[in-house]
This record gives sequence, structure tokens and C-alpha cells, in this order.
Amino acid sequence: MLVVENLEVVYNDVVLVLRGISLEVRDDQIVALLGANGAGKTTTLRGITGLLEVHDGDITKGEIVFNGVDITDAEPSTIVKLGISQVMEGRRVFAELTVEENLQAGAYVNANRSAYSSSYDRVMTLFPRLKERRSATAGYLSGGEQQMLAIGRALMQDPKLLILDEPSLGLAPLLVQEVRDTIVEINQQGTAVLLIEQNANMALTIAHRGYIMETGKMVMDDDPEKLLKDEDVKEFYLGLHASGEKKSFRDVKHYKRRKRWLS
Repeated sequence: MLVVENLEVVYNDVVLVLRGISLEVRDDQIVALLGANGAGKTTTLRGITGLLEVHDGDITKGEIVFNGVDITDAEPSTIVKLGISQVMEGRRVFAELTVEENLQAGAYVNANRSAYSSSYDRVMTLFPRLKERRSATAGYLSGGEQQMLAIGRALMQDPKLLILDEPSLGLAPLLVQEVRDTIVEINQQGTAVLLIEQNANMALTIAHRGYIMETGKMVMDDDPEKLLKDEDVKEFYLGLHASGEKKSFRDVKHYKRRKRWLS
């Protein structure tokens, strides 16, 4: 469904942020993209969704193809109409609007009345809490409810590919589990998912393929089960040594990670 091939991105005509990354998402998959802050995950998303120009970024090499259509330099509105929806980090709901109005705003490309009703019913089935609070002002929802609303709003477009940027960020463990289960259900309903996460354990336990970024490059990609057993992933993303001792990611030097991954 989605092919990113040898992508390079430069900000402000000076700063090279992505250094020839490649990834694929098939139409029946959940694909996890992992990496620390500054690895280039968000820039990758901006390239896919056409939002680089807003941040003075340019694709200088490579291509992005979605369902056979080259979207490398396409407008964001065109990309949405082709079937890609994104839930940005931090939820970004319309705080002054109600839950219902947020969902209506998300359906602006879904002009068909029957399709709108189908998408709305899907969202309310996935998130019964939103059904209870559909008249509530979005800014007064809890963090978990806002995340449900952000995902629901993206689903109102009936996307073929749903991109989730740090959906578990700032949520309590029980809510993280709910989000995890919802992502699986969305995928089982026929929507492919590109999941960007720092919570490696959550992402890799539901993904069909995993990629790991470091300073603008892909340093690993493999079956999620193999990544979860990899000693580097255990140490740097799950906080475990080979001995089982926990260790903070912040305590591990960047050059050490690069040396081990590239060896």
C-alpha cells in the first residue's frame, strides 16, 4: 500500500534530517516505526502526509508511493482524499468544539451520506465513551477521551491507511492497553496502520513489521518477535540488559548504539 524509497529530507535548505530511509506498509498490516526523540520519525510522517512545506522542509531525494500513486510532492488535501489519515502527537482536537462537531470536521472528505453514517457508527462502536459524551466540549475531556476522539476523527475519513503518532504518550497504563486493543481492532476491520511509538513493547506486540530509526537512518527492520528478542532493542527500548537488569535509555551513549547497530 505505502512504499517510501530512499527518502532524504532537508530543512531550511541546510539541515539534512532524513538520510535515505525506506519502509513499506502492506494493506493488511500494522507497521511499527520506533526511535528516540530526534530520530526523524515525525519528519518521516510529514513527508508521507505532505506537511513538510509548513515546516520549511523539502524532499531532496527518493519517492513516496501510495497504492501506485506517486505522492512525493502532493498537497496534503490530495493525500487525505487518496485515503491517508493521521493522528498527530498531542491529539490536537478542536478544544472549543463538541465531540460531535470534531467528528463532523473529520468527515469533510466523506461527502456521501451513507458513508458518513457508516463511519460514524464505526467510531461509536469502537469508542462507546464518545457516544456517551458526544455533546461534551472536547477541551474538557480527559486525556484518554481526547485520544479516542482524535483517532475517531481520523477514522471519519474512512482511511485506507491510518498513521498514529505516539498514541500512548501521556496515558496511564490501563488506557495504553485500551489504545493498543483499539489499534488491533481497527486493523482487523481492514485499515492498515503505521504506528510511531517510543513504547516499543506496546508497538511490537501488535505489529506485523518493525522499523527502528536513529539520527535520520533506518538501523534495523525485522519481524517484531525477533526485534523484541534482540539484545540492543531490549537494552535501548525496553530498558533491559542481557542480565535482566533495568537501565535507562538516557544512560546509554549515542555512539555506542550506532556502533553496535551498524556493526
